[in-house]
Amino acid sequence: MHDIDWNDLRYVLALARGHSFAAAGRETKTDATTVGRRLRLLEERLGTALFQRDAGGSMTPTQAGEIAVARAEAIEAEIVALSGALEAADLTAFGKVRLTAPPSIINRLLIPTAAGLLSHHPGLQLELIGDARNFNLTRREADMALRLARPADMANSKVVARRIATLNYAVYVAAGKRDQAERLPWLVYEDGMMHLPHARWIAAQVEKSGEGGALAVNDAEALLQAAIAGLGRALLPAILVERVDGLCRVDIDDKTLPVREVWLLTHAELRHLARIRAVAEWLDRVFHSPQSKEA
Repeated sequence: MHDIDWNDLRYVLALARGHSFAAAGRETKTDATTVGRRLRLLEERLGTALFQRDAGGSMTPTQAGEIAVARAEAIEAEIVALSGALEAADLTAFGKVRLTAPPSIINRLLIPTAAGLLSHHPGLQLELIGDARNFNLTRREADMALRLARPADMANSKVVARRIATLNYAVYVAAGKRDQAERLPWLVYEDGMMHLPHARWIAAQVEKSGEGGALAVNDAEALLQAAIAGLGRALLPAILVERVDGLCRVDIDDKTLPVREVWLLTHAELRHLARIRAVAEWLDRVFHSPQSKEA
């Protein structure tokens, strides 16, 4: 009795509705022989006949068959309901999304714009993990990640990567110090950050000037705060500074200003979920808003 399979019950339902092996075969996309064989095997398992042929040649359920048909219809209804619920859930951004990104991107760009996403998708739980490390999506340390460089392993079948934006850099000083900009020292990154193109660009400017950097940091947010405090000139992504009071942009005649790509990485098995799509679409809007283009 415990070996009953839903696929067997499908043949029971088809036969009860079609009243012949041929009709049941058409409904189940098989043939009359297959329907008859599956019915016979099920009846052997159950130890009772489920159908009998009436005087007109139609297959009609026995008393046991009527019980089986009723139960099969109930199971069918539950499966249909489950399918509908899953389709509805797939249209609704519901559940947790863990997104990792550089701290400055989270603090200056994502958090200020997250209200619209969360109000539009009240069932969404967004986890923003600000960390300079590259979290491993394959090991599910995060669902999605923003990286400021093309991923090294583009052949990883478990991760889908696409470039979503470009960061343009510019030089900034404290508001009110524009006239003194050329006399202000450069704010630099500490030596451990020299693998980054923008850190190398600043180091090159310091070398050209023949003066040491006024202050060395290891984070873009610290660089930004130091510039606001009037400690020197800072090279910063324009998109992060557009909403910051206390800074002004300094135009310089230098065509070597760094540009960095923004890549969105998503675990391949999750990319089609509604909550993942909602966050991905939000990130596209954040990086391509009118304000971002102006910057």
